[in-house]
Amino acid sequence: MAARGALVLCMCFGVATVHSAGVPPSERNPKFWNDKAKEEIVNAMKDKDVVGVAKNVILFLGDGMGVTTVTAGRILQGQMKGGNGEDNKLSFDHFPNVALSKTYNVDHQTPDSAGTGTAYLCGVKTNMGVIGVDAHSTKGNCASSQDREVYSIRKWSRDAGKSTGVVTTTRVTHATPAATYAHTPHRDWEGSVPDGQQPCTDIAHQLVHDNDIEVVMGGGRQMFIPVNTTDEEGGESKRQDGRDLIGEWVNKVAAKTGNFQYVWNNTQFMDVDPDKTEYLLALFNPSHMEYEVDRPADKAGEPSLAEMTRKAIQILQKNEKGFFLLVEGGRIDHGHHMNQAAMALHDTVAFSDAVQVAADMMDLSDTLIVVTADHSHAFAFAGYPGRGNPILDGMPYTTMVYGNGPGHTGEITGNNTRQNLTLVNTTDPNYKQQAVVPLTIETHGGEDVAIFARGPMAHLFHGVHEQNYIAHVMAYASCVGAYSDANECAASLQTGASTGGAAGGSGGRQSVWLSFLVGLWCVMLLLIRD
Repeated sequence: MAARGALVLCMCFGVATVHSAGVPPSERNPKFWNDKAKEEIVNAMKDKDVVGVAKNVILFLGDGMGVTTVTAGRILQGQMKGGNGEDNKLSFDHFPNVALSKTYNVDHQTPDSAGTGTAYLCGVKTNMGVIGVDAHSTKGNCASSQDREVYSIRKWSRDAGKSTGVVTTTRVTHATPAATYAHTPHRDWEGSVPDGQQPCTDIAHQLVHDNDIEVVMGGGRQMFIPVNTTDEEGGESKRQDGRDLIGEWVNKVAAKTGNFQYVWNNTQFMDVDPDKTEYLLALFNPSHMEYEVDRPADKAGEPSLAEMTRKAIQILQKNEKGFFLLVEGGRIDHGHHMNQAAMALHDTVAFSDAVQVAADMMDLSDTLIVVTADHSHAFAFAGYPGRGNPILDGMPYTTMVYGNGPGHTGEITGNNTRQNLTLVNTTDPNYKQQAVVPLTIETHGGEDVAIFARGPMAHLFHGVHEQNYIAHVMAYASCVGAYSDANECAASLQTGASTGGAAGGSGGRQSVWLSFLVGLWCVMLLLIRD
């Protein structure tokens, strides 16, 4: 763990002497930058809009992965490779289509993961703290949510005969994964519902009994096992009804097929044969899975997000009709909440690795991959650090700081209002970056987040969008949900088949030949006028 943490030092955390790769001599020559720009133009000209139906859709959600986190994660990954880092690219930095998403909830400027999850998965913005219900619902009030359900692209895809999967590093009942399958007026009702709030049911119960999801992987066993019992690792249950939902899942799936598995550790996970598995429930931790920095030390063993992504795709892609898969890097968010940038950024790098797995496995012509975040954080990358170096400003400080959170020490020394870091081991992955406003938990940020996309109809991400637009593009591209019988989807299927899934320009689903004929007609009119 210390070795991994030391890598972070190269970017921002240390105040001691740091090795730097230095400025490459070639970068001092204008020709380097001119040639680099020309090369990018040539490559950009080669990019063509992929027009056609997306057989498969994979949504990668970096929880709390604002633009600052993307930048810092990019530099960290580059330094882990031995470079300066700034010129590095994360896997999704290579995607040709990039846009921005406005993340506010209906009732809050700065959002939470429940309301945002409902937006980008269900296509409808809603209130903070509620999942899979519209904005008429009041947080914590079951009655207000009755008959207010909104459904996600996971269900739309399932209704279209596709296989579906949910992969996360958080509890599988946490806000983001829950938005794919649950309907609740309170995101915290993961394993129980308070008295007087019936007929609402808890999120874990809905996962097992109200849905049919082929692949579910993450943490959260404590929400599935009966009260007063412990799980395989000694974790205690959070359920209050005494039910064994893991056993109920096994019985439910066994009635359909014998090709299923429940696993709880890495050894069992590695033994899962995708060719012989139709259903997989994997719960690797009583609560959330480990941070990437801590994952190698987990006694029971946990797979990486990239390994889970690969296994999920291998299982789901056996369906000839295609699949929908959500992959969440959920602990990016948790690292930021604790002002532990090292945790957040290493998980960002692990998230990028998972995206690369999918990009390598899937065909651009029939798979839409979307990478985005639900919200940002009060996280800043500041100062004037040299290439690969931390910054010193009289009394040293880290270039990564927070607007608020537990990193505020409250120490006042002379004229300084912050802690002197000279003798502080900022290389420790558990080190909390300094924060301006003291809070027990750091808050989210309210600014726009990025959308990266490649594959069929990815060019529809092209500017600044409301966050719920993401769900509609994914549904439109894959002809599911409200777009399942639309004429546009039928036209796309025809266009995709005739062009091999790709067409140039930005004409969307219109015929290239029609555009050519219209242009020719205009030229003829000009010639006649002359």
